[in-house]
Amino acid sequence: MSRQAVILGFAALLGVAALALIWSFGASEAAAIARGRQLYTANCASCHGASLEGQPDWKRQLPSGRMPAPPHDASGHTWHHPDGVLFRITKEGPAAVVGNGYASDMPGFEDILSDEEIRAVLAFIKSTWPERERAYQSEMSRREQEKTQ
Repeated sequence: MSRQAVILGFAALLGVAALALIWSFGASEAAAIARGRQLYTANCASCHGASLEGQPDWKRQLPSGRMPAPPHDASGHTWHHPDGVLFRITKEGPAAVVGNGYASDMPGFEDILSDEEIRAVLAFIKSTWPERERAYQSEMSRREQEKTQ
């Protein structure tokens, strides 16, 4: 197979993937997810993994006493948290949410990412989850919203 054929095939696959994303989520959400993927790669993947897989043995404390970066795919616990908690952890860092002197290697990103960019990263992460996990997380977010109204 020629190099040109491989490039054309890859471009076609990207086009199909883009259309599927738009049909699944709508054009504006698809744009946010695409932007979120870029931001995730630049700011999160070095710890949480390029495929959202987290660090090895993420449930066991490191020698420092801190926890490794958890996965953000369906094998982790990110999808158990409502949107407000996920946003706050990302913006302010886990210690702001956990409290009690909790120490984490994850910084808050409030000086690095805008609120819109944080929401885009979270949209990307959520877009990778199977329907069951997305539905659960959506329900947790709905309940969180009810409590704050």
